[in-house]
Amino acid sequence: MSEGKADIALIGLAVMGQNLILNMNDHGFTVVAYNRTVEKVERFLKNEAKGTKIIGAKSIEEMVKLLKKPRRVMLLVKAGKPVDDFIDQLVPYLEKGDIMIDGGNSDYTDTNRRCNALSGKGLLFIGSGVSGGEDGARYGPSLMPGGNPQAWPAIKEIFQSISAKVGKEPCCDWVGEEGAGHFVKMVHNGIEYGDMQLCCEAYHLMKDALGLTHPEMTKAFDEWNKGELESFLIEITRDILQFKDKDGDYLVEKIRDTAGQKGTGKWTAISSLEFGVPVTLIGEAVFARCLSSLKEERIQASKHISGPKETKYKGDKQSFIEDIRKALYASKIVSYAQGFMLMREAAKEFKWELNFGSIALMWRGGCIIRSVFLGNIKQAYDKNPELSNLLLDQFFMNEVQKCQESWRKVVATAVTLGIPTPAFSTALAFFDGYRSERLPANLIQAQRDYFGAHTYELLSKPGEFVHNNWTGHGGTVSSSTYHV
Repeated sequence: MSEGKADIALIGLAVMGQNLILNMNDHGFTVVAYNRTVEKVERFLKNEAKGTKIIGAKSIEEMVKLLKKPRRVMLLVKAGKPVDDFIDQLVPYLEKGDIMIDGGNSDYTDTNRRCNALSGKGLLFIGSGVSGGEDGARYGPSLMPGGNPQAWPAIKEIFQSISAKVGKEPCCDWVGEEGAGHFVKMVHNGIEYGDMQLCCEAYHLMKDALGLTHPEMTKAFDEWNKGELESFLIEITRDILQFKDKDGDYLVEKIRDTAGQKGTGKWTAISSLEFGVPVTLIGEAVFARCLSSLKEERIQASKHISGPKETKYKGDKQSFIEDIRKALYASKIVSYAQGFMLMREAAKEFKWELNFGSIALMWRGGCIIRSVFLGNIKQAYDKNPELSNLLLDQFFMNEVQKCQESWRKVVATAVTLGIPTPAFSTALAFFDGYRSERLPANLIQAQRDYFGAHTYELLSKPGEFVHNNWTGHGGTVSSSTYHV
């Protein structure tokens, strides 16, 4: 091929990179494939890419020469230093107005830094969330691009063509400046952690509290997938629960109960602390994985620490399955409400103009948390773009109200039977805290002022900080105040 004929280059030929290249090829775009290990490029061209218009490059220089201007180069490599290394290698070969796209799971702060640094060199940088796993990458992922807005017109056609569609709407739109795209993807992954943990707690209750068989649990998840909970994760949970191995045994029961994580859920929890937003359900989902990894300690503890004598539910099983469904639904609403709270706070901090209805649509198809439920979120933000919390939208207010009695029953029953439900429980605690006009933080403020002279505000004079001499022998000098 002669110079300047390819539409885009992609660096990184792991499963996601290969599938995105094939997806782009299917939609009529000419792609240059490059990998640090050149042999991998040759294998790809001889196998998966055989018979396509995809071309290979043996060096960065050759890859860049094959691209039309403005040159578009997408990176799908491990987050962190590998991304910076490739950027450093690319810069000498690129010109003003050329575009680099990081499609990996990068920390949004790295994307902020790269976007600003490359802008100073006249290069346009995009950090894009890519969700949907290998199948999504191949046939239609959810894409969340953010960064330098000048780059969006040059990649819009490619990205919206290869993305998943809901109706005719692409699950891809411009998110915002700097690291906005990667921030939204981080929150997506955090919500994914929460959704998975909620499914696990429902499974735990059905298996251990109700003693349901695998066909019975499969039936429950199958029925749930026909209503408000219809989603990819409910669907695959159903499929997993009925899957048998070559011995005829249910495979899931043979899998070690220790969950791994790549870090994006943890990043969401850390960001929530940094921004002072109570994203409690995602935090508990991360901690649940951490607790699961203490397998040997848990084995020892199980031999020495006893729980309640009664561990089985004695009531009507079908009725309690419905209670679990409602608890899962209500907890899911809280999880998404918390995720959108975090995005709203980040938008204020970085002055990003996030369109929350558009974000919900981007997640409506192609990604791991895709669900019917996201259509309701889009409608909520379409009705009121300034909505401060999903729990204040009339639809979600009504839905939680319908679930509340069952939700409380499930959490109370789980506690009584000694079955841990950290996600169900923390979601309910957040809901009760959020709807409370008054919380006991007044006592915390008094305690802080008592031992550290940190001051407090009076209800009658908000914004005015005062110190009290609680002991009679303290001074009148106060410490500085600080806020979450």
